[in-house]
Amino acid sequence: VQLQASGGGLVQPGGSLRLSCTASGSSLGSLIAWFRQAPGKEREGVSCHSRGGISTSYTDSVRGRFTISRDNAKNTVYLQMNSLKPEDTAVYFCASRAVRVPSSICLDSNVYHYWGQGTLVTVSS
Repeated sequence: VQLQASGGGLVQPGGSLRLSCTASGSSLGSLIAWFRQAPGKEREGVSCHSRGGISTSYTDSVRGRFTISRDNAKNTVYLQMNSLKPEDTAVYFCASRAVRVPSSICLDSNVYHYWGQGTLVTVSS
């Protein structure tokens, strides 16, 4: 499975962006997720979502502002990001896994087999 992320860019604080991640070579896995890595920091799980929504989770810092979704017909996962803050600045990566895991561990990067190349989001005035 190859994952292609897009949609990053420069946005002012309080603005919105929608990231997309499209799978090719195979269908999206049962479990999909978005991670991010800010300069000088470790990769952080942002949100995860399983087919059917059984395992859906958000890290505390984005809950209520970000929404993960998937369009199976388009083999695409989205991350709608609203009320963006400067601390959301990072390279965002999508990831997938064939079989879902419990929501308690779905933000652990070690459970994912496939990764996209990353798209840069910069929140600045």
